[in-house]
Amino acid sequence: MKAMKRKILNIGNMTGIYALLIIFAFVYIYPLTYAALQSFMAAEDIFNPMVHYVPENFTFDNYLVLINRMNFFGSIAYSMFLSGTTGLISALSCGLMGFALSRFEFKLKKLYIGLLIACLIIPPQVLMIPTFLGYSNLGLIGSEISFFLPALLGQGIKAPIFILICYSYFNTIPKSLDEAAQIDGCSPLATFFRMLLPLAMPALVLVFIFSMVWYWNETYLTTLYIGDSANTLNSNIALVLSTMENEALRDPMMARVNLPVKMASVIISIIPLVVFYLFMQKQFVEGIDRTGITGE
Repeated sequence: MKAMKRKILNIGNMTGIYALLIIFAFVYIYPLTYAALQSFMAAEDIFNPMVHYVPENFTFDNYLVLINRMNFFGSIAYSMFLSGTTGLISALSCGLMGFALSRFEFKLKKLYIGLLIACLIIPPQVLMIPTFLGYSNLGLIGSEISFFLPALLGQGIKAPIFILICYSYFNTIPKSLDEAAQIDGCSPLATFFRMLLPLAMPALVLVFIFSMVWYWNETYLTTLYIGDSANTLNSNIALVLSTMENEALRDPMMARVNLPVKMASVIISIIPLVVFYLFMQKQFVEGIDRTGITGE
């Protein structure tokens, strides 16, 4: 009797787990599936009231419009350069700061960590105007340096989170390794690069992936610091999408006509991130597991 009750309880638990997984999968998969199907719709399907999800006339014209008129491949290449370079710089700078916080004792250390946590609360919009004025005085507006410099100084997008991740990870590495390196004559900087950097690679890869994704999707800062024209070479893919959305809002009828083109742009913008994740999946999962991150 007890075995039967235990079996029924296990079946109930598994049913609940799979039901939740199906719900969560639907929430994430449905928008992507809808966008993919809409991106292949022809003009006849848009105005056909009988067509809702699956197009009757599959076409690649929407993708050809993006490739020919929006400089899409150039935008993707620029997005990869901007987000990838900034992600690498953020990973290195945040790793160094996390290493310093973990290994050195100095005055007001706890206050500094508290300020890092407080930076997570401050809305980024509060700092945009003074930051823009400072960059303008330095002549950095219109240059990628306006993205690279804050990342190098540990002030990039979500940098406090990345510093705390690295700080937490370095705390798990025994300090005896540092002492052994010092006995061999290594300076603290050499200890970081030769001894601890390979061990901290899961955390740094995690920081790199998150930073790259956030910079990939950034539109406002790109418009503010680099440029506001989606037809220039200095336009990331998110800025192109934002420009298309603003143009579509001016005419509701054109917004309906351009819907498949917009959906095609969404799919194209996602593909590089999906390919990147497939290559970095092992390191990403390992970084999540070792740093203890459970969600956004």
